[in-house]
Amino acid sequence: MTDLGKALEMASATHTGMVRAHNEDSIGMDPNIGLAVLADGMGGYNAGEVASGIAVALITKETRDTVSRIPPYEKDREDGELTAAKILRNVSARANGSIFQAANSQPQYAGMGTTLVAALLCDNQITVAHVGDSRLYRLRDDKLAQLTRDHSLLQEQIDSGMITKEMARRSQNKNLVTRAVGIEPDVEADISTFDAREGDTYLLCSDGLNDMVEDEDIHLTLSSLGANLPLAANQLVQMANDNGGRDNISVILVRVKKPFPAARGWLSRLKTWFGKNGD
Repeated sequence: MTDLGKALEMASATHTGMVRAHNEDSIGMDPNIGLAVLADGMGGYNAGEVASGIAVALITKETRDTVSRIPPYEKDREDGELTAAKILRNVSARANGSIFQAANSQPQYAGMGTTLVAALLCDNQITVAHVGDSRLYRLRDDKLAQLTRDHSLLQEQIDSGMITKEMARRSQNKNLVTRAVGIEPDVEADISTFDAREGDTYLLCSDGLNDMVEDEDIHLTLSSLGANLPLAANQLVQMANDNGGRDNISVILVRVKKPFPAARGWLSRLKTWFGKNGD
């Protein structure tokens, strides 16, 4: 397995915000395997905190275990799908099952669920899985692009032409998601893979950031402070709080410091083979 710690830099920040009593967001990072995970929990009596915590802990552990045995850059011989995509699909489904089971077996957790956005970087690519309205953005060549599409009532209204993006910014229905982890027995995560380049900065965030801070201001902050990721992460959170902080705010920043092609020599293949057959 390629150690990505020298090619990728990660930083994060999370805050309860100015209104909520508890922080129901959860975040996890492992630069050495190129993993970043963010979840925004929902449910009463702190159940959202439980749901997001289960999602992040399970996805982090199982992804780490899997990539230690199976190279995420390989493709399935039958369907051609990237292993990284299969990994994120499988761990998202496992998280959904764990949360759904807990919600249905313990009354205090009834109805809990969470959004999810997870990124796995390997072989100069980034594979993203998301459910709900937590987002992933990319800053490249001083252009900010949203790479995920919200599973929300607002997005559906925008897509259907009922409202404009400007109207959506002023809407009171910002928290109505149409898909979440743990609410139903099964959930389908949207999964996409993009090329990743030296100099890219990726932002994973809960809606507590993008509901409070305009994309233009996120862009400006990442452009001006991107050389100092911890400072940039904290500044984004501070801006959301300065604008009202009506929800929990969480961000993870990932910067590509240099290319990270997969090691495909005979030695790495031999190690992979022994890893698969030595369990």
